[in-house]
Amino acid sequence: MAKKKGAELIAEFLVREKIPYVFGLCGHGNVGLLDALYEVADQVKYVSPRHEQVAGHMADGFFRVAHRPVATLTSTGPGSANLIMALAVAQTDSSALLAITANVPTSQFNRGPFQELNRHNQADYPNVVRPVVKRSFQPTRVEMLPLAMRQAVTTMTSGRPGPVNLDVPFNLFREETDAALEAPWDGYLARRSGASMEDVERALDMILAAKQPAIFIGHGVTLSEASLELTEFARRLNIPVISSPNGMGCLDMEDPLSLGFIGRNGAYPANQAGRHADLVFAIGARFDDRSSSSWLPGYSWNFPHTKLIHVDVDHAELGRNYPPDLGILADARAFLQQLLAGLARRKLDGAPRIKAWRAQLDAWKKEWDAYVRPNFDIHASPLRPERVVADCRAVLPDDAIISLDSGVHHNWYMQFWNARRPQTMLNTWGYSGMGFGPSSILGAKLAAPERPCISICGDGGFTMVPHVLCTAVEYNIPAVWVVWNNFSWAAIRDIQYGLFDGREYGTAFYEGPEGKPYNPDFAAWARASGVEGHTVTKSEDFKGALEHAVKLGKPCLIDVHVDANIRPPATGTWALPPIPPKEPVFGKKYVVED
Repeated sequence: MAKKKGAELIAEFLVREKIPYVFGLCGHGNVGLLDALYEVADQVKYVSPRHEQVAGHMADGFFRVAHRPVATLTSTGPGSANLIMALAVAQTDSSALLAITANVPTSQFNRGPFQELNRHNQADYPNVVRPVVKRSFQPTRVEMLPLAMRQAVTTMTSGRPGPVNLDVPFNLFREETDAALEAPWDGYLARRSGASMEDVERALDMILAAKQPAIFIGHGVTLSEASLELTEFARRLNIPVISSPNGMGCLDMEDPLSLGFIGRNGAYPANQAGRHADLVFAIGARFDDRSSSSWLPGYSWNFPHTKLIHVDVDHAELGRNYPPDLGILADARAFLQQLLAGLARRKLDGAPRIKAWRAQLDAWKKEWDAYVRPNFDIHASPLRPERVVADCRAVLPDDAIISLDSGVHHNWYMQFWNARRPQTMLNTWGYSGMGFGPSSILGAKLAAPERPCISICGDGGFTMVPHVLCTAVEYNIPAVWVVWNNFSWAAIRDIQYGLFDGREYGTAFYEGPEGKPYNPDFAAWARASGVEGHTVTKSEDFKGALEHAVKLGKPCLIDVHVDANIRPPATGTWALPPIPPKEPVFGKKYVVED
């Protein structure tokens, strides 16, 4: 068998695993692999953004839309260090990507060559990256590459997906071996775990006995592509569905059974359902602090008074925050299929169930709508946040993909965005890293070139990664950026106002001693980059500007001046102990007494 260089093995491996893109930046440490990627450019496309963090977010966004992992490539030292935040976002939100990082040659290990980390161990990048990946692999001989790569992709896409790291010393790219690649894995969603029949029957017994049940779905339902099964099960049993942001769209949020998001910035009907339910069937959801009002009883949930069935593919999430009455380790789609088969065996009469519960939920929906609906029709300058959300929903087709950064704009979309399909709302949820939204939309557009892809991003978050505009122009990626410009770190400013007697410090953008609000001219910045740019200061102009941007077929940015002094109405709470939490603006907590 002819010998091959390690870089050739890696390139061949990417082709065999059907990895369509490598997002990365060049460096002296990875030029050996870039040369091999040149040879497979017709099968594995290389896209080079201007920052490694952006490369990681692009890979994350691609996976969330296509459910097919791609790779990143970074060089020794700072280049790979720049990837850490993107990997943390991907890990906490369960996005699979293969992070190929270069390292110093093995012959120079622990000698302190250029960009080596060696204080505690030679070539120690794996210890840097360890907390933010499922596993880091560092082969030190070229013969070790085939096994390390196969184990990396197996780890990446098995069970709960996530990022993995393949850290490759420079000499392995150039050294030769006759070791052959192992059989391709190509395994995401190809192998699913179900539950025992006893657990399926027990779960059905509990659900059918409940008088006020609710389903709570998270990213696990999206990742397992269980939208059809979820919809059928909820409709068969007439059970309302509460969603985390990463689960939004698995049930069409225009469906009468959809209650929206829960927590501080959730919808009032969702929090009411969580407070008053006698059974919650949670599937693929973590019960993080924002979707549980910081675990304070009576604001979003009332465990343990409320019975809990918790299904997740990750054993570590079962019982992490709420001990379940029935905990089941299973893939979401596999388990929902088992439940549907169980319902078929039971031959239920088909009569509508839990009518009184549904009537109560409908009443809460009407209360909420009467409270919030008038604000959606108000025209103002600067724009009311509700108007931006409403016009986006009016303009964008059901299959459009939006990405959201961390910030106050995200709170508004959590509360009021109605996702019509799964994998159309990309959120930085678990780690909440700024820069994700403007960057991930590039990966999303490459995954779905025929669909509109819009980043709705804060002015602060966009300013962290403005070079995404360069990448869009260089690679002809016709994404749209809607910059939510409120001249501040408004989410944190609002915390200061609410918890520190209205004192603001370091959270607004000012120019000069007179305190004039300041931001760059984002539209001019876009035009300087070769992207079409528009500024919107009146709400009457936004809808048309967005329609134009979506139809344009080229990269476009809209700088939208949004009123920073209008806040989403809290219907739950969120705690920063030991500061006492704020009470809801609309609704009130309901604690079940012993």
